[in-house]
Amino acid sequence: MTQVTDQRVTPSFGAVPSRSSPAPLRPAPDFGPTDTLRGWLVTAFLTAIAAVTRFTMLNYPTVGGTPVFDEKHYGPHAWQMLHNGGLEDNPGYGVVVHPPVGKQLIAIGEAMFGYTGWGWRFASAAAGTVLVLLVIRIVRRMARSTLIGAIAGILLIADGLTFVSSRMSMLDIFVALFVTAAFGCLIVDRDEVRARMARVDAEGRVEVSPFGPRLGVRWWRFGAGVLLGLACGTKWSGVYFIVAFGILSVCFDVAARRAYGVRRPWFGTAIRDVGPALYALVLVPLGVYLATYWAWFSSETGVYRYAVGNQVGTGGPFGWVPAPLRSLWYYSGETLKFHEGLTNAAGNHHPWESKPWTWPMGLRPMLYHYVDTGVTGCGQNQCVKAVMLIGTPAIWWLALPVIAWMLWRSVVRRDWRYAAVLVGYGAALLPWFLTLDRQMYYFYAVALAPFLVMGMALVLGDILGPSRRIAVPRSPVGTYLPVAPDERHALGLLAVCLYLGLVIANFIWLWPILTALPITPANWHDHLWLPSWR
Repeated sequence: MTQVTDQRVTPSFGAVPSRSSPAPLRPAPDFGPTDTLRGWLVTAFLTAIAAVTRFTMLNYPTVGGTPVFDEKHYGPHAWQMLHNGGLEDNPGYGVVVHPPVGKQLIAIGEAMFGYTGWGWRFASAAAGTVLVLLVIRIVRRMARSTLIGAIAGILLIADGLTFVSSRMSMLDIFVALFVTAAFGCLIVDRDEVRARMARVDAEGRVEVSPFGPRLGVRWWRFGAGVLLGLACGTKWSGVYFIVAFGILSVCFDVAARRAYGVRRPWFGTAIRDVGPALYALVLVPLGVYLATYWAWFSSETGVYRYAVGNQVGTGGPFGWVPAPLRSLWYYSGETLKFHEGLTNAAGNHHPWESKPWTWPMGLRPMLYHYVDTGVTGCGQNQCVKAVMLIGTPAIWWLALPVIAWMLWRSVVRRDWRYAAVLVGYGAALLPWFLTLDRQMYYFYAVALAPFLVMGMALVLGDILGPSRRIAVPRSPVGTYLPVAPDERHALGLLAVCLYLGLVIANFIWLWPILTALPITPANWHDHLWLPSWR
């Protein structure tokens, strides 16, 4: 429903409070976009485009039919899992240093397509495709706009970082998928909590207790816990998101109780919500993480499976802990030592290493594959082919102004959407500043990409502005013509379309060095825009 005034069309479901009495104001009953069919059609169309880009020539390139770069670690380990009851059995390989979930997913593709490029990359491509779907739906829900959700999907499709990561059998795309899905679950949980609070408020039961009502079982938050456990079961960096999303969930609960007039919202949240949040977002992830080691627990030959009684004594203050858990703790400690030893101070340097302050703008990409001998197909005598992990500059080079705008909207305008996105972005970036001496690489920034794209889509929504129409007077006596388009919105739409065109053009320009197409050496150097890219 809309109301036409002599100035503009005003949505009747907007943020204007529905009460005019002196009673405490309540939020408008807005719990998500309502164009369900159109939303799913747009989502399906863009997800199909993402699938085409991610799966096209997925088996290319290889090195004589073998994996490239760090695929050489995870592809073989997944193959071992597939043929060894789900267990990695080669600690001498030196890289049994990550939890098993990502490699288990890679093993699914290898079970379907064998030990081929399609096999060890299938799961990554599927994860990258689903990631686009999730970002579209999450932004659509936060912005209450299918258009803004579609913009987010287009940006992620055209992002070189997630594109390349979706076509390599490495672990970071799975971390990005799981933490983004967990974030989406918390956004849905926020809307459901407010819908429950609105129902209680309509029934006049908010004032029954100064702490507000109990909110019942929250399955979406439980789902977020499961997904965070899977993220930790892929890489330990998932722990950062457990902390960040736990705080975010509690803040959502405090805000909901305050919005609906609970007399003591902070105490209400502490009494009603913190305990269940700890269960859903701490204990559930821990249980899921332990469950991902099912093959290791059931094995007789797993790495350090019987550390208790060998590397670890059977007694001591923790002797009451079951031996398998103590063995896993020892195994994890040895893994941590491996990571802690990969420091610059210890002489560990890599030509493509980068530090986290370079990640927001993608200033130091990473060369995954480069061949300059025996390459043909570029139309000249000498050709090269390369795969470079690089974020599309038209997106990543705007990260700093986008972050500044998100901070302003969060702090000054109290816009929860930007604050939530910043929490996810911060969890993916800030903890890495605590261990700067460690070897770090740009592929650690893959988990940044979904949140950068979400924030950028919301900013583009602000540039686009609300769709309004201006009533045009027909004569001085007060009669009116039908409403005409608002020029502000039209200019915003033009700016957004031009920017999306620039992003797509930039992605197409990068396509040869994202997919190892044969190009001339001169063309290769034309793609290296910054000295830090060389």
